[in-house]
Amino acid sequence: MNSLFRNFIEKPIFILLTVNILVGLFVFRDYGLSWDEPLFYDYADALGYAYSPREWLSGHFDLENSYGISGDDHKTRGPAYLFLAREPVYLLEAFGLDSASAWRLVNFLFFQLGIYFLYRLSRCWMKPAAALAAAALFAWQPLLWGHAFINPKDPPFLVFFLASVCLGLELVDKLANNSMSNKQKYTSTILAAIILGITTSIRVLGPLAGFLIIAYAVSKFGRKFVSVIPHFALYGVIAIFAMLITWPFLWENPVARFLEVFRLMSDNPTNLSVLFGGEVYRAGELPRRYFPFMLAITLTEPVLILFVAGVIIGYWKLITDHSSLKVDKLSSLTLTLFWFIILAAYVLIRRPAMYDGLRHFLFILPPIFIFAGFAFEFLIDHFSSGRSSLVWLRAGVILFLLLPGLTGIVQLHPYEYTYYNAFIGGTGNAFRQYETDYWLTCYKEAVERLGKQLEKPANLFVHREAYIAGYYADAETNVHDLRGAVNQVSR
Repeated sequence: MNSLFRNFIEKPIFILLTVNILVGLFVFRDYGLSWDEPLFYDYADALGYAYSPREWLSGHFDLENSYGISGDDHKTRGPAYLFLAREPVYLLEAFGLDSASAWRLVNFLFFQLGIYFLYRLSRCWMKPAAALAAAALFAWQPLLWGHAFINPKDPPFLVFFLASVCLGLELVDKLANNSMSNKQKYTSTILAAIILGITTSIRVLGPLAGFLIIAYAVSKFGRKFVSVIPHFALYGVIAIFAMLITWPFLWENPVARFLEVFRLMSDNPTNLSVLFGGEVYRAGELPRRYFPFMLAITLTEPVLILFVAGVIIGYWKLITDHSSLKVDKLSSLTLTLFWFIILAAYVLIRRPAMYDGLRHFLFILPPIFIFAGFAFEFLIDHFSSGRSSLVWLRAGVILFLLLPGLTGIVQLHPYEYTYYNAFIGGTGNAFRQYETDYWLTCYKEAVERLGKQLEKPANLFVHREAYIAGYYADAETNVHDLRGAVNQVSR
């Protein structure tokens, strides 16, 4: 027990995660269902059909039955996370939680793994205190905090992509370590491959993580890369196998359907309207400035400043490093930067349809916070003398940089995902200029408040996604889709 406690204290990331989890346990019930969550969770419920031997042998097995009532929309989205999360959700429901609250808690707990892997990856290049500060800056972004509860699509991909990069870089280093046994090397290969396969199942951009890892291996081994080809062949085969197992849509024609999804997701065709700068655009016609603008105003004010400073400080630190690992660290750090640059450049050049701010691009954010860690390390090193006044000054500076995120989380709860920073005057000034509660999570608060005020049965007409409001309505409130009601009247 003493060794366990000592290990806990020596790895401060666990303190951060414990604080997050304790807070999450108090607030997870506050968040309302988002736009298409009920349909997505119905997909999770239907998945059991695809893995049922009884259904396979029934003589009338139909894979379409495993996609749920929104199959046309969701079957091309790999359900790996839903498949992993649904059993914990069912367990929580057995203990009395309603379905929405159970998913809220599981989503948030799973996101903590992403915070852990960001810390673990940051430790490749910086001291524990700096890595912890970077992880805290990441964890306490209102945008990410809010999505961690309400979004079962994008944060899980972020977590698995981050884990794929982290475990992959560690795999390459282990393959180069002659003190490790072949069993240890193959175990690491299998684990990294499974995570990469699940990442790809969730979204077809997952293989990019694998390409970053292979690039690092080629850089590290040079001509000796041939010696590790068996490991990477196994890595690729297991990743593909894991992807196929966790993505029923591919089973009938894996190659053709994967390419179909890849083409679909590359352009992300949609006719959704997007409010941006007080004007309404089609998602495919947004100006090129949309992505960098949303990056600048939906993350807290210090983030991009720390990122730019961290790039300069990080490379200076490694260039002036005279250790034997200098080249490897520069290579892995550069590939981590490319993780952000390549995808950001694709968005700016290719201009795919975009909507919901940074929601679809959450997975490219970790490098920003990793490089911010170098700026934290610089500050920590320059306030680390034995004088207690400097120690307190260091803590004060770090807290000052984390404070905008903490303040935003408290002030906007439970709508943290609508966060806009002070560069445009906060979320209040974003109203009717930019999208705020685009996923309609406010229905929970609105319907529950209405229910407390009603003294007799009432009809509630909802303009969009009436089923969300219906989830929170009491027995005496009849919820109707306004569009359907208007159509009936017009006929």
